[in-house]
Amino acid sequence: MIHRLSFTDLHIVSFDVPWPANYGGVIDVYYKILALRDAGVRVHLHTFCYGRKRAPELDAVCASVHYYKRNMSKRLLLSSRPFIVITRQSEELMQRLLADDFPIMFEGLHCCGHLDDERLAKRIKIVRTHNIEHDYYAALAGAETSFFRRWYFRREARRLLEFEKVLHRAQAVFAISPADTAQLERRYGQKVKHVMAFHPNAEVTAQTGSGNFALYHGNLEVAENHQAAVFLVNEVFAGTSHKLVIAGNNPPQVLRDAAAAHANVELRLNISTAEIDELIAAAHINILPTFQATGIKLKLLAALFRGRYCLVNAPMIAHTGLDELCVMCTDAAAFRKALDEYFTKPFTGECVEARRRILGSRFSNAENARIITATLDTLQAK
Repeated sequence: MIHRLSFTDLHIVSFDVPWPANYGGVIDVYYKILALRDAGVRVHLHTFCYGRKRAPELDAVCASVHYYKRNMSKRLLLSSRPFIVITRQSEELMQRLLADDFPIMFEGLHCCGHLDDERLAKRIKIVRTHNIEHDYYAALAGAETSFFRRWYFRREARRLLEFEKVLHRAQAVFAISPADTAQLERRYGQKVKHVMAFHPNAEVTAQTGSGNFALYHGNLEVAENHQAAVFLVNEVFAGTSHKLVIAGNNPPQVLRDAAAAHANVELRLNISTAEIDELIAAAHINILPTFQATGIKLKLLAALFRGRYCLVNAPMIAHTGLDELCVMCTDAAAFRKALDEYFTKPFTGECVEARRRILGSRFSNAENARIITATLDTLQAK
């Protein structure tokens, strides 16, 4: 029997333009749009611009697309609201939302500046959280060396902790990881549901056999990622014969200098998503330490769906249920020992089947979309 939705149209307010889908947050937004479209939902996308261009590709998957310039005025740093929130408030957006009575999904706490607007008091409003944002920003502060950026992240963390209470105004909150779900449930009750990250991986395509390098990939502009990359260069691969490829965008000079000092480290910078996917598949080892146990890392899913062996530390797999698919390393010495061991082991068909068994059952975009549409159906019926 075909399930008939009680609604056909949904507004989605996105913190950034979700195409190209080439970093964690926008990957979740873009593939969510695709899954909801396939479930019969007409998505009306509202997205803020601050560096990424308008994307005609979104017109093919959305019923309508509207762009808003993010207001990056430094004066807004004086606001009592978080900077990531106040810079994404728009009266033009509000007027479009008020033109109909469709449900509204706000992507991330970033986009919740209008969640408590009394003009939307009678509307169905849901929020997709991508992190426990005050924890995430506090961790960013800890990874920063710049005095101003460290001050900004700490200030933002304090404001986000207070602002998060706006989630009381939503009828449903969809958290991205089990740990986030448990934490938010303690504060906001049964309205919080776990909806795993949407992603581009329809099936496990990991190749058996061997590669001749290890890969670390990520957005190298983010302190968490370039901190992990520098750790790998200086503390794991330095003094070994194993080759490390680091792929990502706009690394800081400290990472460039570290890589240049070691003949076995190669930077592949500002390359396309397709090229990164090729590197993930070709590498013998995807090595992914992190120093922030926040949300779920979509680069981990990419590595498990497409790559061979995956070496991680505890924060990367915390509360994900993916422990048995990864090799867990506690420190630099453990990473070096695991590299020596696993570079001698071909990736086998049994490893591929284990990935298919676990990932295929738990990371289904269609099932995630069903949870969202079923929740909206229930809210519509009230």
